[in-house]
Amino acid sequence: MTAEEKLWCLDGDAPLWAGLTYLGEAGYHKSPFRAARVDRLGRPGFAFSDGPRGVVVDQATCFPVSMARGATWDVDLEERIGEAIGRELRAVGADLFGGVCVNVLRHPAWGRAQETYGEDPHHVGEMGSALARGVQRHAMACVKHLACNSMENARFEVDITVDEVALHEVYLPHFRRIVDEGIAVVMSAYNSVNGEWCGESRALLTDVLRSEWGFDGFVISDWIFGIRDAARSLHAGLDVEMPYRMIRAQHLERALQDGDVSWAEVDLAVERVVGTRIRFDPILGRPAPGREVLACADHRALAREAAAKSVVLLRNEPVGGAPLLPLQPSPGSSLALLGLLATEVNLGDGGSSDVWAPDVVTVADGLRAALPEVRVDVADGSDLDEAVSMASTAGVAVVVVGYTRLDEGEFIGDPGTTDLIGLFPGEDDPALVERFTEEIAAGRSIEPPAHVGPRAEGGGFAVGGDRRSLHLHDVDVALIRAAAAANPRTVVALVAGSAVVISEWDDAVPAVVQSWYSGMEGGHGLADVLLGRVDATGRLPFSVPRNEADLPGFAPEADAFVYDAWHGYWHLARHGVAPAYPFGFGLSYTSFTLEKAEAALAGGELRVTVTVRNAGRRPGTDVVQVYASRRGSSRPSRLVGFARIELAAGRTAAVDLAICAAGLAERDVASHSMVVRAGLYDLRVARHAADGGIALQVEIAGRTEP
Repeated sequence: MTAEEKLWCLDGDAPLWAGLTYLGEAGYHKSPFRAARVDRLGRPGFAFSDGPRGVVVDQATCFPVSMARGATWDVDLEERIGEAIGRELRAVGADLFGGVCVNVLRHPAWGRAQETYGEDPHHVGEMGSALARGVQRHAMACVKHLACNSMENARFEVDITVDEVALHEVYLPHFRRIVDEGIAVVMSAYNSVNGEWCGESRALLTDVLRSEWGFDGFVISDWIFGIRDAARSLHAGLDVEMPYRMIRAQHLERALQDGDVSWAEVDLAVERVVGTRIRFDPILGRPAPGREVLACADHRALAREAAAKSVVLLRNEPVGGAPLLPLQPSPGSSLALLGLLATEVNLGDGGSSDVWAPDVVTVADGLRAALPEVRVDVADGSDLDEAVSMASTAGVAVVVVGYTRLDEGEFIGDPGTTDLIGLFPGEDDPALVERFTEEIAAGRSIEPPAHVGPRAEGGGFAVGGDRRSLHLHDVDVALIRAAAAANPRTVVALVAGSAVVISEWDDAVPAVVQSWYSGMEGGHGLADVLLGRVDATGRLPFSVPRNEADLPGFAPEADAFVYDAWHGYWHLARHGVAPAYPFGFGLSYTSFTLEKAEAALAGGELRVTVTVRNAGRRPGTDVVQVYASRRGSSRPSRLVGFARIELAAGRTAAVDLAICAAGLAERDVASHSMVVRAGLYDLRVARHAADGGIALQVEIAGRTEP
């Protein structure tokens, strides 16, 4: 390559100002972001489309958000979703999927909570690895955002201080799991860690990611403000500034002339980008599917399956001598469906993860389709008298409440500092603008589906941001209480991307489900569970506190913050605080018992075998969970294995779990490595984090690397 071609590979192909104009015209949904294309050599570079709830370019399948899929605890399902996304990605002309988002949920107020899988590193790592495996049968995948990126409003300015133990035992192990899976690309985070911007942190991008973990793909920045200094970012190990010709295009040549960075470092970055793309040539060289795969019948069925499996049954008290759910309305009866969200298209975040589904099944659509002989009356709840009247005469009332993209999501607003304005370059290169404009014009015309409508806020994106409260809006609580007072057979469906504090009203209703931002088939999926056509199999991927004060601190406007090793169920257990609903919890329409369990260590591998019995009268699915801690250690008991098991009524089966060695590993600060220390390990086979379950012990002799 010529010097010019090498530098061309180190940032996005599009000009900044023309690119931003196109972005404001919904360009994020109209074509992929391209980078590192070198026409003279016939190298295609790569074409990026975001996620994670589907492909954001064109009108594609919108799956439930990642947090909902985390609630399925179904690794095989997530891998199938990855395959579907990979096919659709290729169909829209992209070959790099940016939707493997695995930042641990440190606090449920985080605006982008819905984009990850939960609060536990092992669970998040297994789910993210499954998505990456599926996608990479068809395309390249990108895991993000490295690292400690779980405060949204201050993401452009906050510095996270975290010690080596907490960093490697809490905030990095899931990234390492996905790197071990063979992920092609890693995206750095906006925030800084221990005083260095993540996109300019050699400690993260070279010392840990490449030297310690052996990552052999390439690293891209987060969008627009992902780096601040061209030379520092390259020296740190960041290969491509995305998505425009911006900071490096202005400053990298001068930095090379001044000796602030070397051409050897340029060559190394280009080799990683081109080499990774060549490694994927056998996959990307296959013919791409046609647009007919977008939101095709098979992918919609998969979205419906995920929506149903994600529903978490939190409460199901008896009414008239039997649990209220599943509902069994008789022909000719009526159902009162209350709440603005019962009829609203509500897919989640309106930022970079926004998917243009061609059409969406709302809760009202799903229940009406499932109950053709039942009258479904709908009221948005704004008139409480109307809602009470409707609920009082119905056989059952279903209240749908929660949040929308305006309450939580990616923060598209003032970045909080004027310093970033100086990062913008001057005018675009006219020749580059002409080329970019021609490429856009040559693409297929893509228009938003009717349900998207005009979006004035944030240049077409929702402003989103961190949640200010974990409680429902007052009007939602008033609607719940009014409906429950009028009809003892009231079900509440919660729509949210993470935990909602419901302790002030949950005992007023017999049944509560968390139904999430459930994707384009969400209405069908929820109806499947409410009517018992599918068992309630979802399990919480986070802890639900009784009070917000029970959680660790959260400061959405902070410019500096400290992360320690304690959050979620670890934090609650450490402080002796019982959650309202624990991590891993979820009711079923049948009942399960853990009959016996045993642990065995053979050939350096730890396995736990559990016998599970379906003690109920109908088939169902349970999730077996194994937690572990080293005797005498200050580390918390943590999840090290899990498995879903489907059982017919009255049947018993054994579940064999390979225990994750990385889950047992601790950070040794002397050797700067992860080790499994010798000692006695306490294992607990349980159905959720607060379940006493079955206690086991195993002796591990000798210190080993995981």
